[in-house]
Amino acid sequence: MATYHIETYGCSSNRGESREIERALRDGGHRPAASPEDADVAILNTCTVVEKTERNMLRRAEELAAETADLVVTGCMALAQGDAFREAGIDAEILHWDEVPSYALNGECPTTTPDAEPVLDGVVGILPIARGCMSNCSYCITKFATGRVDSPPVEENVEKARALVHAGAKEIRVTGQDTGVYGWDTGDRKLPELLDRICDIDGEFRVRLGMANPGGIHGIHEELAAVFADNPKLYDFIHAPVQSGSDDVLSDMRRQHRVEKFREVVDAFDERLDHWTLSTDFIVGFPTESEADHERSMDLLAEVRPEKINVTRFSKRPGTDAADMKGLGGTVKKERSKAMSELKMTVVGEAYESMVGDEFEVLVVEEGTGDSVKCRDGAYRQIVVQNATERGVEVGDVLDVTVTGHNTVYAFGDPVDGDRSADDATESARTSA
Repeated sequence: MATYHIETYGCSSNRGESREIERALRDGGHRPAASPEDADVAILNTCTVVEKTERNMLRRAEELAAETADLVVTGCMALAQGDAFREAGIDAEILHWDEVPSYALNGECPTTTPDAEPVLDGVVGILPIARGCMSNCSYCITKFATGRVDSPPVEENVEKARALVHAGAKEIRVTGQDTGVYGWDTGDRKLPELLDRICDIDGEFRVRLGMANPGGIHGIHEELAAVFADNPKLYDFIHAPVQSGSDDVLSDMRRQHRVEKFREVVDAFDERLDHWTLSTDFIVGFPTESEADHERSMDLLAEVRPEKINVTRFSKRPGTDAADMKGLGGTVKKERSKAMSELKMTVVGEAYESMVGDEFEVLVVEEGTGDSVKCRDGAYRQIVVQNATERGVEVGDVLDVTVTGHNTVYAFGDPVDGDRSADDATESARTSA
């Protein structure tokens, strides 16, 4: 778990984005710091309305970079003029706002409280299925707070999911420190059964599986891929953080997988699913990472071409074994992070560019900034519909959209025939079948 400091400048949209960032960080077990100097990561949400504002943002970013261990710059100026920070020599990670929480997690598992219960947030139901994990990663401090995995029975989680659906959930997000090891503590790998049972619940909703380490899901990857292929309610989306393309580094990280196991997981889903989204994470600049190790990570990213990629620059967490290792210099980590982030943007941008002109059925899951809504297609790719009010598009709707463009990490879409209710869409699908 880390401490954070967040500063927000500009309009109400920026303030809303910062609230979302902070909520995600708190949900992940992070806590606010008393000052930038006390924070593990500082987050600057920027504005770029006038030239004077730009100068102020650069000056404040420079100050924060000197005051804190790790600086993230997001917001309007970061996205429109990210090079300005680099040209000014400011040591910062430039990210879209919804990438910030994953970056700040530093490769650690998300953390839930011992009494975590399902939560309905708009039409999204959050379902924690277990607490703890089975890993012992050398860089992770979360394990000190969560311990080994503790898995409630399948039926108990199914009943919680059913309650969320009855309360109006259109999307169930199955979460945990490592969803792939659900049931290991009872001697039974129960995740495929749990997902099958949740999808059998009456109602019109989608299910998204949360983070699952490759080592955890490798033993069930064939069965799990079959469950995805058999259940249209499941988003065809897997978040499997590989963290490095080097087996030597993975060994030093004490990860439970090696690169070949990760590839086998990816191959299983490639064989079963026509269109799916791979989300993965890389930690750049681990203390024992050589230049050759870094290149192996770059090669793996280019090979498997995930559609969602979190790149984290390694930072030490107190009390972890990795904190006692002799670290790499800040310049080395910065250069490797920059190189991988540039490759990431190319890979992700090409994936979204390939969607332009195609039509997708999407679920509207939440309001966006301004008069826009965020939608998800069947592979959990984000498609934003703008001018939602005049188009009569509301959260919870199911509609067909044509992708008209993209902003590298998400697409823009226009409704084809207007919005449909989830019931209408399901009836249409049944009729056509």
